[in-house]
Amino acid sequence: MSSIAHSGHVSDADVSDTRHRIRAIVGSSSGNLVEWYDFYAYAFTSLYFSSSFFSFVAGSDQTTQLLYSASIFAIGFLMRPIGGWLFGWIADRYGRKASMMISVLMMCAGSLAIGCLPTYASVGIAAPIGLLLCRMVQGLSVGGEYGTSATYMSEVALAGRRGFFGSFQYVTLIGGQLLASLAIVLLQLGLNEADMRAWGWRVPFFIGAAAAVIAFYLRSSLTETSSAETRSRREAGSLGALLRRHPRAFLTVIGYTAGGSLIFYTFTTYMQKYLVNTAHMPNATVNLTMTAVLFTYMCLQPPFGALSDRIGRKTSMMLFGGLATLGTVPLMYAIGSVTNPVVAYGLIVLALAIVSFYTSISGLVKAEMFPAEVRALGVGLSYAIANALFGGSAEAVALWFKDKGVESWFFWYVTALCGVSFLTSLTMLQKRPTYLQGQGTE
Repeated sequence: MSSIAHSGHVSDADVSDTRHRIRAIVGSSSGNLVEWYDFYAYAFTSLYFSSSFFSFVAGSDQTTQLLYSASIFAIGFLMRPIGGWLFGWIADRYGRKASMMISVLMMCAGSLAIGCLPTYASVGIAAPIGLLLCRMVQGLSVGGEYGTSATYMSEVALAGRRGFFGSFQYVTLIGGQLLASLAIVLLQLGLNEADMRAWGWRVPFFIGAAAAVIAFYLRSSLTETSSAETRSRREAGSLGALLRRHPRAFLTVIGYTAGGSLIFYTFTTYMQKYLVNTAHMPNATVNLTMTAVLFTYMCLQPPFGALSDRIGRKTSMMLFGGLATLGTVPLMYAIGSVTNPVVAYGLIVLALAIVSFYTSISGLVKAEMFPAEVRALGVGLSYAIANALFGGSAEAVALWFKDKGVESWFFWYVTALCGVSFLTSLTMLQKRPTYLQGQGTE
C-alpha cells in the first residue's frame, strides 16, 4: 500500500487509499475484539462458575475458589509465549492475514468448549482439567493475536498518524472487555443469582463463539501487508535471527510491558474482584460500574494515541511509567475504601487515564522496533513473555496477598514494576532504530 502524498490537495486516489486503510483497520479489529471478548468472558464470569468447578477444595470460601479460577486464568497466559512464537512465525513467513484467521478460529473453539463444559458435580476432577485445557487453547490463540494484529495495524496505518490508528488495537481490546462486562450486566437483569451460577454464565461463551465466525469472514477479505520478498527471506520468522540481531529491542519490550501489562490487568479484570472482595460492593453494582469504566477507557485511546503523534512515543511512555509509579498506591488505597460507585468510577478512570499513555501506543511502539521479516515474531513473543509473567498473574498474585492478610503488598508490587517500565523507557528508548517510516515526533 503506497503512502498518501503530502501535497497541497487531496486526490481521489488519496481518499480511496485512506478508506481502504480504515476498512483494513476495522476488519482486523473485528477479530481482535472477538478474541478479547472471549478471553475476558472467563474473567468476568468466574464470580459465578468458580464454585461449580472448584467445590472439591476442602473448606473453600469465595476468595479461595476465585484464587483457583484466577490461577487457571494465569496458566492460560503461560501459553502466550508459545502462541507469540508460533503465530509470529506464521505471520512473518506466510502472512499476517493467515495468522489472524487461524487465531480467531482457535479462540472460537476454546470459547465454545468452555460454554459446554460439565461441572465438578457431574464429572468430578475432569471438569477443572477441561477448563484448564480450554484456557490453554485460548491463551495460545491470544498469544498469537496480539503480535500479528499490532503488526498489521501499524503497517496499514497512515504515516504521521500511526499513534491514532494504532490506538484502535486497544479500542477493540477494551471493547472486548466491555462487551463481556455488558453481556453479564444484561444477564443479571434477566436472571437471578441462582440461575447465573447454574447456567447463565455459559451464555457469554456461546455469544463469543458465534461472533468469531463473523470476524473470520471479515478477516478473509483483508489485504496482506507483508511482501513476498520479506516473507521469503531466510531470517523471516526466525527466532535465532530475532535474538541475534535485535536483542536490545526484545529486552526493551519486555521491560516496559512488565509494568504496563500488570497495571492494565490490575485496573481492569482484577478491579472487579477488588471492588467485591475489598470494597464490599454488590456484584451487580460492580458490573455496572466497570462497564461504565471500560467504555470511558475505550474512548480515551484514540486521543492518547493522537497525542503520541505530537509529543512522541518516548514522552508518552515516560509519562506512563512516572505517573503510574507515583499514583498506584494512593489510588488502590482510595478505591479499596470507597463506598460510592460514582467515586469508584472516577478513581478507576483516573488510574486508567495514566495507563492510556501506554496502552494507546503499546503495539505501535513495539512494531516500530523490528524490521518486517521478524516484526510479528518480535512483537508477539517479547510481549507474550512479559505478559505471561506479570500481566496474567496479576489476579492470582493480588488474591494470594489478600489471602495472606497483606493485600497492600500487591500495591507496592505494581508500583515496583511500573518503576521498571519508567527506567526502561528512560534508558532504552534512546537512539533506537525506527523501521516504520513517517511516524510522528520522536
